[in-house]
Amino acid sequence: MNPNQELWEKGDFTRIAETMRESGEALVNGFGIRKGLKVLDLGCGDGTTALPAARLGADVLGVDIARNLVEAGNKRVEKEGLANCRFQEGDATHLHELADHSFDLVVSIFGAMFAPKPFDVAKEMVRVTRHGGRIIMGNWIPNDPTLVAQILKISSAYTPPPPEGFISPMLWGNESSVIERFVGAGVPAENISFARDTFTFNFPGPPAAFLDEFRKYYGPTMNAFEAAEKNAQAADLQKELEDLFNRQNKSAQKDATSIPATFLRVTVAL
Repeated sequence: MNPNQELWEKGDFTRIAETMRESGEALVNGFGIRKGLKVLDLGCGDGTTALPAARLGADVLGVDIARNLVEAGNKRVEKEGLANCRFQEGDATHLHELADHSFDLVVSIFGAMFAPKPFDVAKEMVRVTRHGGRIIMGNWIPNDPTLVAQILKISSAYTPPPPEGFISPMLWGNESSVIERFVGAGVPAENISFARDTFTFNFPGPPAAFLDEFRKYYGPTMNAFEAAEKNAQAADLQKELEDLFNRQNKSAQKDATSIPATFLRVTVAL
């Protein structure tokens, strides 16, 4: 199996995605979506941004490498009766089933950043976007002090080193790397713009219970704990992550968790 597919089919990312719905909807509301706009959501998960775009009237195709998330997305679409949204399996590095210049807007929020071969990902996103269209990415930022970047950073200290040739997905949160990749795909550098934005995770329970969701259902964290257990370090990893979740929780309610996480919003005009 494709290692990237194996990672995101591990556990059940829908459990994490449920805590991201409000921010996903708020983000999409700022995209200027109108009825009939053709939207590709790449690395869509179960539809945290695809469904809000469809509710605004766009014709949305969600593509994800994880078959369980594609199935979950299609179930959500069916439940809401959204005839203008569908999900299918696909690889962000090679969207062979999608025609050139077929979308007005290509969106990838914490999705395509995790695919290997980032230069291929950039080329594919540019290829399927029509002239005059846009690409919008949301990418976690390397060494950022907020939640997700820190989860990935802490977890990496407990896992074996990546294979030779591995390119960190966090480089998609580095502006110069993003420019290099899209320029390599034929986009003028002046057509690429950046902003810092915030995604808030809201969970109806204390931080320790929210961390438990990551430990049980989020592929990268699951892998980190499996590796840590082999080295008798699981308790150390648990403590580091508990401290992180408790420290970053902004909820005023005793049994609730609300954690903002900073990301890099990339807009590419074609």
